[in-house]
Amino acid sequence: MTPITIGGTTVAPGTEQRLELPVARLPTQTMLSLPIHVINGHRQGPCLWLSAAIHGDELNGVEIIRQVLEQVNPKTLQGALIAVPIVNMFGFIEQSRYLPDRRDLNRSFPGSARGSLAGRLAHLFMKEVVSHCSHGIDLHTASNHRVNLPQIRANLDNPETYRCAQAFGAPAMIHANTRDGSLRQAAAKEDISVLLYESGEALRFDADAIAIGVSGVLQVMASLEMLTEPSQQVSGKTSLESRETKWVRASRSGIFHLQIELGQTVTKRQQLGYIADAFGESHRKVQASCDGIIIGFTKNPLVNQGDGIVHIAML
Repeated sequence: MTPITIGGTTVAPGTEQRLELPVARLPTQTMLSLPIHVINGHRQGPCLWLSAAIHGDELNGVEIIRQVLEQVNPKTLQGALIAVPIVNMFGFIEQSRYLPDRRDLNRSFPGSARGSLAGRLAHLFMKEVVSHCSHGIDLHTASNHRVNLPQIRANLDNPETYRCAQAFGAPAMIHANTRDGSLRQAAAKEDISVLLYESGEALRFDADAIAIGVSGVLQVMASLEMLTEPSQQVSGKTSLESRETKWVRASRSGIFHLQIELGQTVTKRQQLGYIADAFGESHRKVQASCDGIIIGFTKNPLVNQGDGIVHIAML
């Protein structure tokens, strides 16, 4: 395995090192840095990055990376692992999805060295992390007040990406086109296979989502032949596959009473819940718009007309 140089620091084969890349100063002049943990294996192989908290309030991925790092030994690793548990450190400190200027970091890639704060951070991540890698796994949760079933979102038409998605073994894997400015889109343009893992909700630890994430990352690494220990071999779990998802939207404003669970299979026109007023004088059924599996829903019962309240993956 060749040495890996990030931010002027070289990590030799068979070693690991924690790095801090300066990003920008706060108004108090305190410097905030991008934390990176590099494990460089002793033998040649793929280079995989793990990233979490691109949205600063999405915490499950931070814990997933911590647990994965505990189980990877540079002396037995084939290839390299570059882990960035907190990409948006500004949002992480503020418990916010966004950067201080309200920009979404995951709509700012590949960024610019002279752009906005989001653009500069995105550029730094692409230059110092993504440029070294052949594969990537980006860890997310649902946005505020929503929860997601553990799922992989990826370009399932790409054979290598599809193979990695299968190896991850999440309950569902969903073909998803890239969004403009996303890390996944920027990496795909560099011919890098990227999985996006969505699970749980913002500002919460979900033990099941974390366990599935840790297992999935290790299974992808095993499928890439980065790991050799028997306990870390691919488990053979299969995922439900979907090519299309649909949001069921509130037909009226009111208080939403949910009557289904994550992962539940539903049929078209099945009742998912109902929307009532505060006095119980009227209510309206919420029905599935298609057959499929429930992959997400709102946890805030107060809804406005047109809000996306239940997310269904068509199987």
